[in-house]
Amino acid sequence: MVRPMTDRDRERVLEIIRLTEMFRPEEIEVAAELIDIYLDRPGQRDYEVVVIEDAGGRVAGYLTYGPTPLTDGTYDLYWMAVSPEAQGRGLGKELVLWLEKQVAEAGGRLILIETSSQPKYEKTRKFYLGLGYEEASRIPDFYRAGDSRITYVKYFG
Repeated sequence: MVRPMTDRDRERVLEIIRLTEMFRPEEIEVAAELIDIYLDRPGQRDYEVVVIEDAGGRVAGYLTYGPTPLTDGTYDLYWMAVSPEAQGRGLGKELVLWLEKQVAEAGGRLILIETSSQPKYEKTRKFYLGLGYEEASRIPDFYRAGDSRITYVKYFG
């Protein structure tokens, strides 16, 4: 089940982010900042945060997304993580398909997803390609020397 994140989910989501071992400490701080903006400022429209529960009703993943500022119908998938013990069960795919449905219903034209070229993100990149996203750009040495930013895109009707 995908549902909006609540205050009671905050610590579990941050635990999931840490357990994936995919994010550096400063990245975790940014993810927490976006979560706090979403939870503390209900009127803001920049970020939406949802969680997905496993079959037992425990939060097993989350996703942060929002409309890209100064665009017409473009959305960013900012952050997504699924707990290591729940990976491989289709929850990440369910989150992305849920997002695509929301964007399409809102009249969105495309979703952008940025990720790193680091080897530890190879599964992540294959995951997005497997869901029909295409590599739209690659900026060498964007994050740091040897770490390029790869942007994936999917267009809607």
